[in-house]
Amino acid sequence: MGTHPRMYSDDDLYLAELREVCLAFPESVEVEAWGWPTFRAGKKIFALFASGRADGTFGVIFKPEEDERPALVDDPRFFAPPYWGPSGWLELELDAAPVDWDEVRELAEGSYRQVALTRMVKALDAR
Repeated sequence: MGTHPRMYSDDDLYLAELREVCLAFPESVEVEAWGWPTFRAGKKIFALFASGRADGTFGVIFKPEEDERPALVDDPRFFAPPYWGPSGWLELELDAAPVDWDEVRELAEGSYRQVALTRMVKALDAR
């Protein structure tokens, strides 16, 4: 298994805010994988920060809740990213419009709830 070059910088636009959103969930952690920051509930990924691409854009990759997917796909800010898209994941292009961090929080939470352990979801619901 080869190592991937780091595709981001800690001072990248949007990364500090995304960390704040994703690391607020119970037992969530950040792990660098494939050169990108991934956010995990235990061992399972619920969000990735996508950067360092040739087009210079930034995005967050997440697994949408099934009932929300159709509306998101119709929104031009969202697209199916390479590698992740075939598994149902979407990417929100953070540069496409002013970022609504409440929306990002809701999307990340929906993704988190799909992979988090029962105790993690209970801890989230108890807040």
